[in-house]
Amino acid sequence: MQFLTDVLVGIFTAYIGLTNSLAVLIAPDPLSTQLTSSEESQEAENDFFSFLPSSFGGQIPDILLRSAEFQSAAVIDSTKTRVVTTKDPIAALVNIYCTYSTPEYVRTTTGTGFFVNQDGVILTNAHVAQFLLLEQTSEFGTTDCTVRTGNPAAAKYEAELLYLPPAWIQQNAAVFYDEVPMGTGERDYALLYVSDTTDNSPLPAVFPALPVATNLLPVSVKNTEVTAAGYPATDLLANGPSADLIPQKADTSVSELYTFGSNYADVISIRGSSVGAEGASGGPVVNQSGEVIGVIVTRGDDSVDGPGSLRAITTSHIARTIEEETGFSFDQNVSGNLSYRAEIFAEILSPFLLSILQSERPTN
Repeated sequence: MQFLTDVLVGIFTAYIGLTNSLAVLIAPDPLSTQLTSSEESQEAENDFFSFLPSSFGGQIPDILLRSAEFQSAAVIDSTKTRVVTTKDPIAALVNIYCTYSTPEYVRTTTGTGFFVNQDGVILTNAHVAQFLLLEQTSEFGTTDCTVRTGNPAAAKYEAELLYLPPAWIQQNAAVFYDEVPMGTGERDYALLYVSDTTDNSPLPAVFPALPVATNLLPVSVKNTEVTAAGYPATDLLANGPSADLIPQKADTSVSELYTFGSNYADVISIRGSSVGAEGASGGPVVNQSGEVIGVIVTRGDDSVDGPGSLRAITTSHIARTIEEETGFSFDQNVSGNLSYRAEIFAEILSPFLLSILQSERPTN
């Protein structure tokens, strides 16, 4: 019976999810005007980055900035202090495992996330977390997600959406229905909040949270050593949903920096490692000081960086854009009265995001 289930269930691991859409370097335009000395200095740094196309422009939804309920919920018991409880990426890792069923098919999705707050806040990809959004409606099908931990991954927690960028849904709703969705990773992040255990046991008093560096990355980060971690789904893809998922971490290094036009390092590429496979999307990239500087979003270019190469959006990109969309810093967004904020998100933003997905749903 288990074998039959494995055969019938389609594996939809990663998207956008580890596509190769960031593989081509896009050179900056040549200078056409004479620059002042300060402009030359800024431009010299800009030239260091490879450019990636941005589809967001100035069209950023301001629904959260205009929502009195969300703004009020965001400041309740807010704090600027995140308590770091581990520097071991494996200890903080979680596997986010969802089944998405329609009359035509069943998809199993798997991704990675990690704790960034001692109270149970998880940072992951939007393309992973969007399935928790679908849990709130039966209009698209039946969705069930659990947060798994351990070696091998086993169901442990229930989670709720704390934040999913409206701009990301707006720009990527159409590709949700594609058989092989594609994306660049821009604003591809989300915050989850652990609300319960799967067996109704008490929640931990403290979760194993990693430190997150939200400051701008210097150009000197290129070629520095980093550690990538995640739940790669190689065995699951080969053997079906009953296969064990094993957490892995690997030492690698930064090979390239990219910008979406912000003139900052928005994306880093890292050289190939054993972590570089579908399912690792949402995992952390940690510097030598033990701080998270990136979140894995897509495959890299294996011809340049070796088998298992990856791309990660920087945590400085996340911090900048989350403040742009919410009006609050990253630290403020992962603290405060989390259960109340998750409730407000479900009431205020989820219907808006679901309506966008519905509007892009194929008619045949």
